[in-house]
Amino acid sequence: MSGYQDRTWRPATTLVHGGITRSPFGETSEAMFLTQGFVYDSAEAAEARFKGEDEGFIYSRYANPTVAMFEERMCLLEGAEAARGTASGMAAVNTAIMAAVKAGDHVVAAKALFGSCRYIIETLLPTFGVEATLVDGTDLEQWKAAVRPNTTALFLESPTNPTLEIIDIAAVADIAHVVGARLIVDNVFATPLWQSPLKLGADVVIYSATKHIDGQGRCLGGVILSDEEWIEEKVHPLFKHTGPSLSPFNAWVMLKGLETLPLRVERQTATAAMIADYLAGHQGVARLIYPGRDDHPQASVARKQMTGGSTLIAFELAGGKPAAFAACNGVDIIKISNNLGDAKSLICHPATTTHQSLKEEARAELGISGGMLRLSVGLEDPDDLIADLDKALGQSVTLHRGASLETA
Repeated sequence: MSGYQDRTWRPATTLVHGGITRSPFGETSEAMFLTQGFVYDSAEAAEARFKGEDEGFIYSRYANPTVAMFEERMCLLEGAEAARGTASGMAAVNTAIMAAVKAGDHVVAAKALFGSCRYIIETLLPTFGVEATLVDGTDLEQWKAAVRPNTTALFLESPTNPTLEIIDIAAVADIAHVVGARLIVDNVFATPLWQSPLKLGADVVIYSATKHIDGQGRCLGGVILSDEEWIEEKVHPLFKHTGPSLSPFNAWVMLKGLETLPLRVERQTATAAMIADYLAGHQGVARLIYPGRDDHPQASVARKQMTGGSTLIAFELAGGKPAAFAACNGVDIIKISNNLGDAKSLICHPATTTHQSLKEEARAELGISGGMLRLSVGLEDPDDLIADLDKALGQSVTLHRGASLETA
């Protein structure tokens, strides 16, 4: 028996009750179906299931009751017709892009991407006969100039990783649709609470559920959301035959994470705004990037398409890599990690971690300097986090001054 659900519910209600399918036992929490396969009452029933005449489950690589609940809840939240849960965020990126292309097609993507996403666009796609063009995502004229008659997909992150650029999703969607291409948006930095790409005109939205959706550093996962026809005809065959599916256990963890997503993201965003204000006034910070501030380079676009800031902050220290490393090594509460969206505040040095695979020229082009740090704000007390940063940045500034005196 299914739990009642209503698409008019507000997000907080949807994230607690949406998509629940209860067994005859009437359990309160979502059931965890840790099974690979399913049994049939008869050979005829099995035949009907495989022919698509019976909507039941066949094999957990194709679909699973627990995973289906996660997918349905994400559809209700995102306003999508259909979804597929994936084993990781990168499985979602790869599957979504591969579902949109074939040999001879062309893809346009923003340059500002996570390192593994750049690998798919620049290295993997050409091996399958798919050409790709990278553009400055904030420059709409570059998008227009790059599309071709054989362009089938446009891909972007907004806000971008790690420089938090904001790309005009509605405008890029219009450009994509002129040539009949699909716009695929990685929405992980905004979360589904602060930005709704499908409502802005995007055709596909993807998440690394590993990040805010789990939100507590427990499991890997991802999800692809789009219209039902595309999911069934393009994405599902890839799932069936290549197996990037989400595990039922991880889907159950993600379902529990969704219940508290608004509480966590709202608190993390409010704290991030406070920390951004503090960093903007610090003498050791040469550049501060936060989508919730009026001094963000694309502040007007952010206000147009986002209903909140972000839980992420990017900032650059004047002392370069030595100062950035000193700041990382100087924090106590904040932990050094390349993950994000966690209940624990995490800091990383993108040039040597998440984007180290990019050539130095590519990092420079994206503004990923040796002094840049990415901070994912957690659920700790804001004053404790600011005190932790103040201590670490004080050490960093002292180190920079000493280095400057030595070279003077």
